[in-house]
Amino acid sequence: MPFAYGVVPAVNFTTSATPNTEIDALFVAPKTAASGTAVRSVFVRAVNGVGKGAGLTALTGIVQRFKRWTTTASSGGTAITPQPRASGTPAALCTSGGATGGVTSGTGGPLYQAGFGHSATGPGQWSDLGDVNKAIQIDGNLANSFDVFNASGTASMVHEVTSVEIEEH
Repeated sequence: MPFAYGVVPAVNFTTSATPNTEIDALFVAPKTAASGTAVRSVFVRAVNGVGKGAGLTALTGIVQRFKRWTTTASSGGTAITPQPRASGTPAALCTSGGATGGVTSGTGGPLYQAGFGHSATGPGQWSDLGDVNKAIQIDGNLANSFDVFNASGTASMVHEVTSVEIEEH
């Protein structure tokens, strides 16, 4: 039975002060197997974001790119506890963290998975369109992570990743 969670950073992120330079701002990593411990794979179902620009004098956008590290998972930043989407759901096994200046990126790859863009002042979203077969999967037996990178053609754009919707299977 899958368990649904929201990874909700509830903080502002800022794109790089150097235009078109990516920042690895947020990660979700499954718990890897240790002797006798439970493991669940993570399926990323949707990612939501919004630009928070104010008083802008030019049109610009922000891109959120999703990449998977394949050898070691990312770490660091401020810990984000995945929030259960239903009462009675057990605590998530995966870990998550985020930092406006960037987390410590994993290694191996990264493999580009998907992404979306949004305006500097508006919302955007990526989803698997309700089909778990289209979700981005991170195997619970591997030390991989799903990371959200941000970039903009304009320096230091403020935005939020309002939620990363995941399931553990």
